[in-house]
Amino acid sequence: MSLVEDVILNRRKDAIERLLTYADSTKGEQNNKEKKEKDWRNFTIEEKLKHSLLKGIVEYLEEDITFALKHYDKALNIIEGPLMDGMNYVGELFGAGKMFLPQVVKSARVMKKAVSFLMPYIEKENASGKSNKSGKVLLATVKGDVHDIGKNIVGVVLGCNNYEIIDLGVMTPAEKIINTAIKERVDIIGLSGLITPSLEEMISVAQELERNNVKIPLLIGGATTSELHTAVKIAPNCSFPVIHVRDASKSVNVVSSLLSLENREEYILQKKKEYEIIRNNYINNISKRNYLPIYKARENKFTTDWNEVKIYTPNFLGIKVFNELDLREVVKYIDWSFFFYAWKISGRYPDIFDDPKKGKEAKKIYDDAIELLNSIIKNRLLTSRAIIGIFPANSIGDDIEIYSYENSNEAVTTFHFLRNQEEKKDNSKNLCLSDFIAPKEIGKKDYIGMFCISSGFGIDNLVKYFTYTNDDYNSIMSKILADRLAEATLEMIHLKVRKQFWGYSKNEELEVSDLLKSNYQGIRPAFGYPSMPDHSEKRLLFDLLNVEKLIGVKLTENFAMYPASSISGFFISHPKSFYFNVEKISEDQLIDYARRKDINKHEAEKWLSQNLNYK
Repeated sequence: MSLVEDVILNRRKDAIERLLTYADSTKGEQNNKEKKEKDWRNFTIEEKLKHSLLKGIVEYLEEDITFALKHYDKALNIIEGPLMDGMNYVGELFGAGKMFLPQVVKSARVMKKAVSFLMPYIEKENASGKSNKSGKVLLATVKGDVHDIGKNIVGVVLGCNNYEIIDLGVMTPAEKIINTAIKERVDIIGLSGLITPSLEEMISVAQELERNNVKIPLLIGGATTSELHTAVKIAPNCSFPVIHVRDASKSVNVVSSLLSLENREEYILQKKKEYEIIRNNYINNISKRNYLPIYKARENKFTTDWNEVKIYTPNFLGIKVFNELDLREVVKYIDWSFFFYAWKISGRYPDIFDDPKKGKEAKKIYDDAIELLNSIIKNRLLTSRAIIGIFPANSIGDDIEIYSYENSNEAVTTFHFLRNQEEKKDNSKNLCLSDFIAPKEIGKKDYIGMFCISSGFGIDNLVKYFTYTNDDYNSIMSKILADRLAEATLEMIHLKVRKQFWGYSKNEELEVSDLLKSNYQGIRPAFGYPSMPDHSEKRLLFDLLNVEKLIGVKLTENFAMYPASSISGFFISHPKSFYFNVEKISEDQLIDYARRKDINKHEAEKWLSQNLNYK
């Protein structure tokens, strides 16, 4: 049994104390005795609790709560009094842009720990244990999707503003969402998802809510969601309000507006008008765009003089597994700019530390991240795994045919790709990824690489531990770091492919900063990228590389990867290859694509709903 499992299953105090080696976010106060006696320690008890919430300080919490219990008639009054006053102030500051997201999450951690400490007293007093909440919000990541960082952040932010949160977790079917909403009499339902198939799943949930006559306002959120998708695909079919929430900072205003007795109707009417304008503009813009017939788009493909391009024979052909990569090496390739972006503090690393507004908080969360990373590495709390394959390949139209690495004349599978169809007015090309692989008809064998990377092994137990200790901050931090480690792992593996396993850039000498800017030969498009939007093609890659058996990454029914911190895609070596956006496609390409994949048109529309210019 792992140490984390020991904590979760047996609640052993010594195991808890041994689990993590890093100090809490208040380590500056814990490790520096000169700072321990702050002026704020002379405040009244109400001011002390408010200050702890505002600054995210947990060191003195039990001491202050114990003192407060002697001066309040009931433990519940401490929650509904100074603690909620403090959280309301935090919510006001965040809403006004005067607090950053990490600070709010730290405040929530203080609140949760305080409530946890007070619960035995509340139960002893035979109190309900519930404060007067502003409303009840159900949150869920939809069926087939495993990503929940954004949803968890929204839950924390709403919780800080006195909303009761029911979180159904990930991969939640519509039936469970509806049944729980009815049983718990929730005021709001929030749906989250990351992969594009989740957009269709959200439509299905909305339709089921309508069919079951559940008239609860529906919030839509997640990286691939948009106000446009919500306005065009979901809202018109619902008799209840459907609102897109761009990020956590907007959630409080949306929820409070929907639940406001005075402003609710006006807010809903305003949103209906806004979405009607968005729909009309979308229809007008689509009708004004010119799309080429697919055969015309193919005539305008990116072309290569294959007599001039050197095709490098890889040093290694076949499949290679990396079962446990050294995280001490992986962390060197972390792009910290995206780490800050995940915490809603945008800015380039390390320049962000010099920002007069963001720099101080950016440095704090960076230091916290380094502490947690050190602990993760020392205690082996997360594992990074990878699998790569390098195969002979040729393009056949918009497809790429893969051959056996043992017999280059034996085709083993075919990947299908989409081509940009928008009419060009600047002499640019209608691109498809197959353009960067040598065509079969020229008689030259080319090569393609494939990969699946994951740094999410162990994250579930780590999150369970932080949930057990009421630590939303480190729960979210650990997921963000797992995502960054996955990207860093891919960066490191791609470097090894270019220089060692494939060897087409064996003399490449680049600094990490240059690697993060993609200043190298070739590209590595991943499933879900704009050039490769069809997630269902993952199945072919997973089967060819035997991913599930060899490294343990699984696919959900909607082709999300589990663990969530996983990436899969291709390595392409063409010296002039670059990233592009397929954007919208016409019905003629959709029909042709379905034929090539040997699926019906309806199924193809399901996986590519966001790319269709006719629906």
